[in-house]
Amino acid sequence: MISNWLSTAMARRRLHYGWAMVAVTFLTALVSAGAVGAPGVFILPLQHEFGWTTAEISAALSIRLLLYGLMAPFAAALMNRYGLRNVTVIALSLVTMGLVLSLFMTQMWQLILLWGFVVGFGTGMTALVLGATVAARWFSANRGLVVGILTASAATGQLVFLPALASLTEHYGWRIAMGLMCAMLLLAALAVLLIMRDRPSDVGIRPFGDNGTDPIAPPPPNNAPIMAAALGALKDAAKTKVFWILFGTFFICGASTNGLIQTHFIPFCSDFGLPATGAATLLAAMGIFDFIGTIGSGYLSDRYDNRWLLFWYYGLRGLSLLFLPFTSFTFYGLSLFAIFYGLDWIATVPPTVRLSASRFGSERANLVFGWIFAGHQLGAATIAFAAGASRTYLLSYLPAFFAAGALCLIAALAVLAISRDKKVATA
Repeated sequence: MISNWLSTAMARRRLHYGWAMVAVTFLTALVSAGAVGAPGVFILPLQHEFGWTTAEISAALSIRLLLYGLMAPFAAALMNRYGLRNVTVIALSLVTMGLVLSLFMTQMWQLILLWGFVVGFGTGMTALVLGATVAARWFSANRGLVVGILTASAATGQLVFLPALASLTEHYGWRIAMGLMCAMLLLAALAVLLIMRDRPSDVGIRPFGDNGTDPIAPPPPNNAPIMAAALGALKDAAKTKVFWILFGTFFICGASTNGLIQTHFIPFCSDFGLPATGAATLLAAMGIFDFIGTIGSGYLSDRYDNRWLLFWYYGLRGLSLLFLPFTSFTFYGLSLFAIFYGLDWIATVPPTVRLSASRFGSERANLVFGWIFAGHQLGAATIAFAAGASRTYLLSYLPAFFAAGALCLIAALAVLAISRDKKVATA
């Protein structure tokens, strides 16, 4: 297999195969997240072609965001049971099928079925738990940095494809833009088939940073039913205050990122006279700054109190959202927002993953984080629908942006209620 040859070649150059896993997971997360973010470009074209309202389209996108999160804990259990590669290939194939079939849709129920349920299930089978699982299994050292890199790919993928998709949509129609997205998904699926392995022991090595001399242990048996494993982790975690604080703050995280900016920023800017291509370019700029900010967050989360990092991330994000309506949508004002907000787009993930691992243990970290991520997408789905309804019935997106900013300030204070981890403090 190519993975065995590549592992041997990397070992000769003193490179750990875990970094190949990071590369293929990065590509998978980038493209999957692009599929999640792409429909935001198509809201206005769908309105013009089919006469659907913003509220109707937002309902389908809300289902997609909801399933993207609710699938996360079950995806973690599926990965533990059937392997990373098998689950990831099936997920990418499902998303591709949903997008290809949507090229021929003409009715609202087809939009809901394909973009809501099919794409929601497919993207939810990878989501952020794929990166968290790769980091936990393949890395003993630099785990926070790896989580930051893979989280950055997921968030950046939701943004960097948008200018190209917006340009293709403007010149050739939304179906051509969708075709580009399907081609990228197929490329990622091929890379996963060739390179991804489930555990370091599959290529005869230890996790990066593990210098133990004992024989490599076989992977632990995992015969528990998928539902039992996922729901059992939720049952145990729900007894703790930490879980509900992380769940609630991640709900707000999703409401202030995926559900609001990713879904509605382009039509929001259109209300103030900014073309879709220009708004998509701003989102891409946010993606670039997010890449820097999230990797930096991963680096910081290995070294500083994660509670205080989350305090600053949520607080600064809330202030930036409250500031956006007062930019007058000038080049200077929107550029300042893109930099400030982009650096903080999803920098909250590395500290949240580390807090989950330190409080619930590395063996169940991906399952518990899956449920916390479900909270993230519940928030995203809620605000995606609420913002669309606000635009349809109140003729303005402003109430949704002000509400999201206020919620971020509440989240900043809530994370300080988590007690300091004595083990982390000692380390």
